[in-house]
Amino acid sequence: MARAEFDIVVIGGGAGGLVVAAGGAALGAKVALVEKHKMGGDCLNYGCVPSKTLLKSARVAHLMRTAADYNIPPQAPAPDIAHVMERVAAVIAGIAPTDSPERFRGLGVDVILGDGRFTAPDCFEVGGRKLTARTFVIATGSRPGVPPIAGLSDVPYLTNETLFDLREQVPSLLIIGGGPIGCEMAQAFCRLGARVTVVDMADRILPREDADVSDVVRQQLEKEGVQFHFSMSIVRVEGGRHDIRMHIRNKAGAESTLQATHLLVAAGRRANVEGLGLEAAGIALDQGRIACDATLRTTNPHVYLCGDVAGGLQFTHVAGHHAGILLRQAIFRMRWAKPSVHVPWCTYTDPELARIGLSEAEAVTSGVAHKVYRFGFDEIDRARAEGETDGFAKVITDPKGRILGATIVGPRAGEVIHEYVLAVNEGMNLKELSAIIHIYPTFAEINKRVADQRLKEGLTPKSKAWIQRIFGLQGAA
Repeated sequence: MARAEFDIVVIGGGAGGLVVAAGGAALGAKVALVEKHKMGGDCLNYGCVPSKTLLKSARVAHLMRTAADYNIPPQAPAPDIAHVMERVAAVIAGIAPTDSPERFRGLGVDVILGDGRFTAPDCFEVGGRKLTARTFVIATGSRPGVPPIAGLSDVPYLTNETLFDLREQVPSLLIIGGGPIGCEMAQAFCRLGARVTVVDMADRILPREDADVSDVVRQQLEKEGVQFHFSMSIVRVEGGRHDIRMHIRNKAGAESTLQATHLLVAAGRRANVEGLGLEAAGIALDQGRIACDATLRTTNPHVYLCGDVAGGLQFTHVAGHHAGILLRQAIFRMRWAKPSVHVPWCTYTDPELARIGLSEAEAVTSGVAHKVYRFGFDEIDRARAEGETDGFAKVITDPKGRILGATIVGPRAGEVIHEYVLAVNEGMNLKELSAIIHIYPTFAEINKRVADQRLKEGLTPKSKAWIQRIFGLQGAA
């Protein structure tokens, strides 16, 4: 058999594919990277980077409007969407060189721009060029899912792939979907002056989270003016530019009509698996997804999946984690290497919502013996100083105190959660967090205060009496 041209061929230049390509080249592998659209993938061009940039501008507008809460004269902002989106574009442009073909060619990666497909189990063809490799990595990402709603294909609608191209004002916005993207964009556009309505077939937003956690976010969004219609089916959508009409039906069968100038579809995502010539490569599909095992290997033992296309949780940090696993597999032949089951995530609403491990609802549903500890931000001095006291931290442990999961809803939750990410991965006990010195005043102090709840739990009147007796304490007068 002829020697393969490359050690690794990466298909897709998104977050995961770029890490595999750069890491492989740095370790001495001969690597080819194929990208048919934009380097950087969804995260840079349509996802994490633009959405968080937009959220920052929206937060500034909100702070101007609510400055009286800090004894500063408030201002009535008049955000210009075109100017705001130009800042979004500038941030993307500033990061783009890091993900550019030129940079990766400079790293020694053979970057090939074009659409390709497998023509054999060991060959991927792009523009007439046949690429053979010891290992292939499919990192083609995902795209917005568009539900089969009557009339939707006939009206102008936005997805995360077109939203940041807006250069016109958005007086009113209808959003299909109350998940993370829907909630983040609902708050952003509301703060930028739009009248926002969210429609979802679920009975609440962020249904993956515990109800008491998602309620904190919902209450804040409602306070700011976002309207919600839950447990609704969408009968049909009609209209044209700046005149979208959505007909919805509740569980009782009653119908009503919502109207807005713009429509955003934020109803999940679909893996990009079409047109890859999977059959020629001996790669099987499972219910529309590429089948893979726990090590990310497909039914072709030389082809692996990375990131969104692998299914499961679709986050940039998961794609980066997959990339590290695949480099171990492809270069060091560590066939036992597989992704961690402990994946943290954050929804970047204000307040933020972050989680790692088991939720309370999951513990109850799965019958896991557990205890729940919680502490509110309204008792954290830093939160009080900054006027951001909504929310709480909630920790799930086994009966002996080993941390099974944690959820934080509140200021800087996406940053504060990382202490629990380490704790869950290392099987730490809550008392270990209680013993750690936390800087005062910080939002992260809430982690110690939650942990202290378990220690206080053991201080019963009986144990207190024994302490007084053994150590000769007098007690309060």
